[in-house]
Amino acid sequence: MSNDLLSWIISDIEKKIDILDTTPWIENIWEVFYLWDGVAKVTWLRNVAYNEVVEFDSKAVWIALNLEEHYVWVVILEWFSNIKEWEKAKATGRTLEVPVWNGLIGRVVDALWNPIDWLGEINSTEKYPVERVATWVMSRKSVHESMQTGIKAIDALVPIWRWQRELIIWDRQTGKTQIAIDTILNQKGLWMTCVYVAIWQKEGKVARIVEELRSRWAMDYTIVVSAWASSSAAMQYLAPYSGCSMAEYFMFNGQHALIIYDDLSKQANAYREMSLLLRRPPGREAYPWDVFYLHSRLLERASKLNDKLWAGSLTALPIIETQWGDVSAYVPTNVISITDGQIFLESDLFNSGQKPAINVWLSVSRVWWAAQIKAMKKVSGTLKLDLAQYRELAAFSQFASDLDASTRAQLERGKRMMELLKQGVFEPVSVPKQVCSIYAWSKGYLDGLEVSSIKKFEHELYLNLDDEKSILETISTKNELTEEAEAKLKELIGKVVEINK
Repeated sequence: MSNDLLSWIISDIEKKIDILDTTPWIENIWEVFYLWDGVAKVTWLRNVAYNEVVEFDSKAVWIALNLEEHYVWVVILEWFSNIKEWEKAKATGRTLEVPVWNGLIGRVVDALWNPIDWLGEINSTEKYPVERVATWVMSRKSVHESMQTGIKAIDALVPIWRWQRELIIWDRQTGKTQIAIDTILNQKGLWMTCVYVAIWQKEGKVARIVEELRSRWAMDYTIVVSAWASSSAAMQYLAPYSGCSMAEYFMFNGQHALIIYDDLSKQANAYREMSLLLRRPPGREAYPWDVFYLHSRLLERASKLNDKLWAGSLTALPIIETQWGDVSAYVPTNVISITDGQIFLESDLFNSGQKPAINVWLSVSRVWWAAQIKAMKKVSGTLKLDLAQYRELAAFSQFASDLDASTRAQLERGKRMMELLKQGVFEPVSVPKQVCSIYAWSKGYLDGLEVSSIKKFEHELYLNLDDEKSILETISTKNELTEEAEAKLKELIGKVVEINK
């Protein structure tokens, strides 16, 4: 071998030694010490952050929730049955994220955005963290846009604005979910993307809801996130945050989104179950693990961004189930104090056939008329007071043997208004049509009709309004009932009333 070749080999070896990285690679790995019911205790897992993703040799995915001196408690998200004690665990250095993408519209997914609708895999390169600090106040904009539900008792008496957090609350089997679904159906054509989060619901119920939405073309702008009753407590705890991240994606991209949490009382139950397994105190004083903080950091993410941030919005409709109407229990009072208004339902109204069974006397919106168009303000200005007076008179008349003419007239008008506020399932009504029907009542046109004829009158009024589109177009475009439109409406209502007498 020549000296030149030997010198070149030695020089090449020296160069490779010089650039060789001898810094040791340290991986944060240790072992599963304890495993039980969706929770594991991992020993000496150092440098782990709260909510950090932990991976195992079995490919199971967990998140770290309890950080102690010698142990880390992690909660299983999926593949619990594959994990064994003394299995190796590795910290990933990243917090839990979910994919976000316009292509997710129309899909049914679980809390980790795994598809459960048999429509193929979800391929998205962009991801959002499951937990995010709420948008700060200076990035928000004041109330100026209404969020129309299509439910007369809400749009006329408890109006909701975009980015509001309006609570729907009462006992089970009182129509809470139906209000949410009708609200989704009413968003068709209003450029609103909806996210429906089902927590601890039966698989059959979620399937029926999805089928109803699909049959009415509402899945074209809706995403369903489901943590079924058979899912683990961790997935039920995670589902609302996961759904909120997806809804925030639309908000941050200048669009409008509506998210429905059905329901947060079930999430609180799942969270308490997790707290007991994690050896946490499940009581109300245990900040930052208490249930109040669980819901407040979620609902605070609903917001309306200012014009510099493309003016997107996120509206939240949380649902809470009470026990025998006990709104003074811990979870209901928590969510009531967090939200901007409440829609109270009532079992007695529901059982008597008043559906939706909204108690308009207890329900409240903290912005009230600011979320209504001028036309609705004009026709519903005294509606809530009139209904409150009717209820008092109705209760009094049960014990009275003789009533004067004015009291009887007021009772009769109240009965017709209660009948007018009834709505069938999956039958949202546009606000312009609501304005016309409430106008007919407020001007006394319905006084001469039998109560049993009110629904027929309303149906025929809507059919005639569809033919006479100028009235609805005026209310939609100008947000008010002009003199010309009002004259046409009076003539139209008169014709319909004569037919139904």
